[in-house]
Amino acid sequence: MWKTKNCWILKLNKSHYLLLSSLLILMLLSQTAKDYYLFPIKPGKQNFLAGNMAEIRPNHFHTGLDIKTEGRQGLPVYAAADGYLSRIKISSFGYGNVLYIKHPNGSSTVYAHLREFEEPIASYMKSKIYDAEQNELEYFPEPGEVTVKKGDVIALSGNTGSSGGPHLHFEIRDSLNRAIDPLHAGFSEIKDTTSPIVRRVAITPLDQNSRVNGMFRRQEFYLVYSGGAFRVPPTINISGKVGIEILAYDQLDEMYNQNGFPIYEIYDQKKRIFKSEVNEVDFRLGRFILVHTYRNRYTRLYKKPNNRFDFYEPDSAFSGAISAKPGENKEILVKLKDAYGNETDLVLDFYGEEAPTLLRNFNYTSGNNSLDYDENHLIINAPKSDNGSLAKFYVHGYSMEIPYAYEGTNKRTYLWDMRLGVPDSVDVCTETFFPEVNAVIPSNKEVQYADDRVAITFGKETLLNDLYLRSSDIQEKSLQGIAINDPYEYLWNSMSVSYHAPDFPGDKSKTHMYLLYDNGYKNFQGGNWEGNSIRFATRNFGKFVLVTDSVPPGIRPIRINRNQLRFVIRDGLSGIRDFELRVAGEWIQMRYEHKQAVIWSDPPSGKTLEGEVVLKVWDQANNESIYRGKI
Repeated sequence: MWKTKNCWILKLNKSHYLLLSSLLILMLLSQTAKDYYLFPIKPGKQNFLAGNMAEIRPNHFHTGLDIKTEGRQGLPVYAAADGYLSRIKISSFGYGNVLYIKHPNGSSTVYAHLREFEEPIASYMKSKIYDAEQNELEYFPEPGEVTVKKGDVIALSGNTGSSGGPHLHFEIRDSLNRAIDPLHAGFSEIKDTTSPIVRRVAITPLDQNSRVNGMFRRQEFYLVYSGGAFRVPPTINISGKVGIEILAYDQLDEMYNQNGFPIYEIYDQKKRIFKSEVNEVDFRLGRFILVHTYRNRYTRLYKKPNNRFDFYEPDSAFSGAISAKPGENKEILVKLKDAYGNETDLVLDFYGEEAPTLLRNFNYTSGNNSLDYDENHLIINAPKSDNGSLAKFYVHGYSMEIPYAYEGTNKRTYLWDMRLGVPDSVDVCTETFFPEVNAVIPSNKEVQYADDRVAITFGKETLLNDLYLRSSDIQEKSLQGIAINDPYEYLWNSMSVSYHAPDFPGDKSKTHMYLLYDNGYKNFQGGNWEGNSIRFATRNFGKFVLVTDSVPPGIRPIRINRNQLRFVIRDGLSGIRDFELRVAGEWIQMRYEHKQAVIWSDPPSGKTLEGEVVLKVWDQANNESIYRGKI
């Protein structure tokens, strides 16, 4: 070992690497060692789970266990091991009221959606709340400042935050703060002898020369159960490389909940060619589940090129892809395994063929001509023409004549790889298409795009994949705004958008940007006006519209007495941003349950509420409501 100007450098030989590798393995094993952790709810008795590790949740993997609490709140929550509190949070959203405990083996445990903390934690956190005069607070105690012993009651279970019902969310995190599967800790409280269940299967082409039953199109298939395995009844014709996608779930004994499971394996001629095993999740990479899955539902049994998850074997682009030579019949076995080793088999029969150009049942009625986008692929469906079969693609001043990929009774499909250049127009003899791609935005780079309507800033970690940017004005139902790509395209982190609206006639101080859903629901995105432009940040693609909210929140008192103040607060459009209660001029903490729209006072122990009551509530559009009263 020697020292440079700024750091120490350690020189390792092969034996050192082996020793370090062994130590790392031992450390990881210790973090899920059996008997190290106590089950946090009713330890020693059978428990039931509403959710487990590796479940697919909106935009993320579920990273722990959702432990049922008999459908009620108030069950004692026990510390799983000795340690100290490293983080405490009071919140109305997300994990709600949550505790983080750091343990001597380097791991941490997390206890979320708590109703309340046990003493002395409750008084400790309340003092921090009142010092800060913040209704919700996240605090990081110094290491060893607040210690706990294995088996201590640290809280009571609840339903706070974004919980959909009373339960305890419990996590184990390793020394790198990655979530690891708590079921590997060998908790005898959970029983599972039930195998996973497959609902549906999809097969998707993986490159422009791939076909599924003759078409460049993802196709879904129903299943039957026969001979001890799930099967797709017809043989699936494939050309080139295709990928398997599965909609499946697991169930625990005596439970109806549809849970996740960690392991998929693909076997070709009894040889394993692919494995995916979700036993740990890096929170920073959580949104790559949107690359790991199809539309956040079907698990992809192949690795997309830009997927940063590393739980695949082999860990390379398009590992798991299936192909068959023309004339070859191939049986593929997929094994699904839960954390307790229960297995389910899925058998798929494939037949390899040359990509056909004529599809007898490929029928579209007139009027369904379309131009579609699938990542880097431009797909054009056009009527058959007697004037010729070649489409002319105009790209950066050059023209290329391309034959159709396949045709049916009255329709032809043309394919173009936009990595070769984005066409300015495409002439298919019957009409001319104008692709709407504004620019190609590479991932992993800082890029700014601007035109006369919008300016968008992409950071190095904004995109999950290279983006073929499409934007267009929205002028519908008196709404003004901009559409950016498709809601089923996804971002890793937020992009910054500046929308230019020089002719907007409304009150800008109360006008913000909202994400417009197909059902008409508007989700507040926010934004600040800079002259005639509004700048906002978003993690979504879709339709963004300007909406003015000038209606203040509603306040309705439920209980007003010396012991407690309770109100219902609601806002119809932008949503509640903040609230503040003062009694006789003194700040009093208010707790919030957004699912019931209820807030209630939580004064210091022994405090009697007397005097003038002033409650202020603000929505996200900065409208203010005030309740005044007296006790």
